[in-house]
Amino acid sequence: MKARILLRQLEIPYESVPVDLFRRETRTPEHMARNPDGRVPVLELDNGHMIPESGAILLYLADSASERACAPGSPLLPDDRLARAAVHQWMFFEQNQIESSIAVARFLLLTGRGERYRTLVDSLVARGHGSLSSLARGLADERPFIAGDEYSVADIAIYAYVHCGSEGGADPHDHGTIGAWLERVEATPRFLNDLAPFPEHAMSTS
Repeated sequence: MKARILLRQLEIPYESVPVDLFRRETRTPEHMARNPDGRVPVLELDNGHMIPESGAILLYLADSASERACAPGSPLLPDDRLARAAVHQWMFFEQNQIESSIAVARFLLLTGRGERYRTLVDSLVARGHGSLSSLARGLADERPFIAGDEYSVADIAIYAYVHCGSEGGADPHDHGTIGAWLERVEATPRFLNDLAPFPEHAMSTS
């Protein structure tokens, strides 16, 4: 979803190729050749090069946009070292805090595994609320976007799991400044939330 949001906003044509992790299609030799870690997403370039990991894809696309504009940096990924470090800071925060708590809790709850792993889910939900509290503090002082005044790839990275945090037991609207920030992200040009539900065969039967 993160990559698709940015590809559309940059008006870059792309083909989306689904890989079903619930049918272990991410564990095939073919997919392992795309990403040794066997995960999605992977961006395949026209020259055949593969870029795994959503954060790396966002950074690559943002840099590519700067090159096409023939100017260093952009609001999506500033050229100024301190401003760029702020973008990186919040992208690392998303991976270390948001994805590891809210995303995992959401997966367990939406696929019917919540009761089987209740203690783990409760811990993840508590961590998720803690992460949202940190995000809300980062958005304090009327800051419009998470890394500063401009919309950046850090906003895309964090939006993906935060906007559906209630499905992981941690509603972002319970945390002050986050609700208005979500609205600002969704109001950016060519933004589209196309998050798909988990397929029926993903649901636990035990």
